[in-house]
Amino acid sequence: MFYINLNDTGYFRSLALLSLLATLLTTALNVQASSSITPSIATQTKRTMCLYDMIGQNGPMSQIMTDYQTQALQWGVQLEFKHYASDRLALEDFQSGYCDLVNLPGIRARNFNHFTGSLNAIGAIPDYQHLKLILDTLSSPKAAKFMQQEDYEIAAIVPTGALFGFVIDKAFSNPDALTGKKITVLDNTPETNYLIEQTGLIPVPSTLNNAIQKFNNHLVDMTGAPAAAYELLEMNKGLEPDGGIINWPLHQSTMQLVIRSSKMPESFGQHSRSYVQKQLEHSFNVLNVFEQNIPAKYWIQVDAQIKEQWNEKHRLSRIHLRNQGIYNTTALTLFRKVRCKFNPTMAECSADNKE
Repeated sequence: MFYINLNDTGYFRSLALLSLLATLLTTALNVQASSSITPSIATQTKRTMCLYDMIGQNGPMSQIMTDYQTQALQWGVQLEFKHYASDRLALEDFQSGYCDLVNLPGIRARNFNHFTGSLNAIGAIPDYQHLKLILDTLSSPKAAKFMQQEDYEIAAIVPTGALFGFVIDKAFSNPDALTGKKITVLDNTPETNYLIEQTGLIPVPSTLNNAIQKFNNHLVDMTGAPAAAYELLEMNKGLEPDGGIINWPLHQSTMQLVIRSSKMPESFGQHSRSYVQKQLEHSFNVLNVFEQNIPAKYWIQVDAQIKEQWNEKHRLSRIHLRNQGIYNTTALTLFRKVRCKFNPTMAECSADNKE
C-alpha cells in the first residue's frame, strides 16, 4: 500500500512534481472542439474507471481525467471514477473487475499488453525523436492489433519523460565503475534487476516516494529519475559536490490507459489513441524544457566508447529478457528498426543476433 507522511516535505515536492508533469497529460487529453455530435444519454454506455493519482482525488491526474471524461462522451461512454492513491491497488481492483478502465505507469501496464509493456525496455528508445516515431506508429489504426491482448486494450500512451541515471560521482558514468555501488530498485522492474547482475550494482529496495530521498541523503550511489525531478525534488542535494546525470536515458517512461474491450464500444480505443497522438508534439516540447532547465555542469556527456559499452550491455539485457518472455519480440524489432533508421552505422544494425 502507498502511504503519505504529511510531515515529510518530500510529499509536497512530489505534489509539485506531479502538478508539472500533469502539464504533459493535460495537453494530451485536453478537450478540444469537436464537430461530432455527442450521443444521447440514452445511447451512452456507463463505465467505471479505476483512476490512479498518487495525490488522491484532488490530484492532477484526477483533474486531467475529468477532461477526458468529457471527451469520452463523444465516443459513447459515460465514465465514473473510483479514485486510488496507489497504482498497485488500482491494478488489483481492475483485475478483480471493479472497473473497466485503469491508468497505469508503463511498468504496471505490461501486465495487460506484452507489446506496449516493452516500451520501457532498457536502452531501447534513446531519445524523444525515436519515441515520437514509435508512438505515432502505434497510434495508427494499422497497429491496432498490437494494442489488443485477450480482453484488454491500450487506449492511450502518454510520454512522461526519459529516465536518467543520477549518480553521486561523475566517475560512475562508466559501467565498469559501478561494481559494489548502491542503486534504488522498484518492484516489477526485471530490467533493472538484470542490469544489476551484469554490472555488480547492489540493489536497495525502494518506492517512488523514497527513492529520490535516499539519493539526496547519499544513502545510495545511483537512482533513476526524469529531468522534471531535478528542481522540484531538490536533487542538487544528492548531486553535490561531485555528482552528475548520465545523458543517456535508461528507458522511456509512459502512462498507459488500459480498457477491458468487451465492456467498451468497439471503436473507443482507436478514438482515444488517435486523439492523444495529435497532442504528442507539445508533450515532448514540455519534456525538453525540463531537461534544458538543468544546469549544464551536471550533465555527464557520454563519449562514443562508453556509449557503445552501455549500448551493448543494454542490447544483451533486452535479448536476455526477450528470451525470458518479459519483452515482446515484435516490439523490440520495431525499436531496433527505428534506432537503425536514425543511426544506421551502429554495430547492432548488422549484428548476427540483432533484435
